[in-house]
Amino acid sequence: MKVLFLEDPKEDACGQDPYLRELGLYGLEATLIPVLSFEFLSLPSFLEKLSHPEGYGGLIFTSPRAVEAVELCLEKDNNTEVWRKSLKEKWNATSVVVVGNATASLVSKIGLYTEGENGGNAEKLAECICSRESSALPLLFPRGTLKREMLPKMLKDKGIPVESLTVYQTIPHPGIQGNLNSYYSQQGIPASITFFSLSGLTHSLKHIQELSGDNIDQIKVRLTAPLGGRDCLSCIDTDGPSLHPGWHAHSGWCPGTEHGHQHWAVRGAAPGHCLQPGSSLAGKLRWPGQARGGESESGALQTPSLL
Repeated sequence: MKVLFLEDPKEDACGQDPYLRELGLYGLEATLIPVLSFEFLSLPSFLEKLSHPEGYGGLIFTSPRAVEAVELCLEKDNNTEVWRKSLKEKWNATSVVVVGNATASLVSKIGLYTEGENGGNAEKLAECICSRESSALPLLFPRGTLKREMLPKMLKDKGIPVESLTVYQTIPHPGIQGNLNSYYSQQGIPASITFFSLSGLTHSLKHIQELSGDNIDQIKVRLTAPLGGRDCLSCIDTDGPSLHPGWHAHSGWCPGTEHGHQHWAVRGAAPGHCLQPGSSLAGKLRWPGQARGGESESGALQTPSLL
């Protein structure tokens, strides 16, 4: 069975993408195609803030891209040496809190000690931060343009100051159409397509509809929001209910797991989830204005609604 994952391939310690390796064990032929790219913003301002750890009570990282922004800042001039000799230890004397093991792994590579990575969402991260002895200094929070205010608001309500800085924006990957054309011409119609963000779905759905034609009703399509890590084979429904020809948006928790992955089945449903008739295929997905695009700074996604 051929399955298509619309996400950037990532190598683990074994030098292979975990999805490709694990899915192969289940007899699934998986292909990963990136649909999103990122542009970095305000790096000079970010570097200035990183150069003065004495002005902050710590750092918050809720996405790998925010860590990449740090790496880009350090690549300029002699910043890596300054970071290694002094700045790194000064930041380690503060709190460095993160969401997700993937982000924590990247933060550790730049020499920082992390906490909170197993929390999985904004509420748990806020609890982790509030459990520590509070500082009058603000926490520095680098983030993306698709930001939500849940975490800053929760911390503000607890009297913990946060200084946010937008350091990247999400854009469509320039190779979406070409890569999808190549996949369909070589592999044919996939049995299943999995999206990992609402913005990824937004930027690729039109191309998939055009390439699939009338066969789109034969494809199981899912939108999955991992809250606690990337790997979750139980989230992949290979033997689920037959597809309804309309679109359906449904939120629920992945059954039989404890890692806190939450899902929105866009067509079909994960095992144990209800499957209800949706609107006609001509209907389009929409999201609240602030959340359009879907990536949440806490790792969660908002549920799409149907026109």
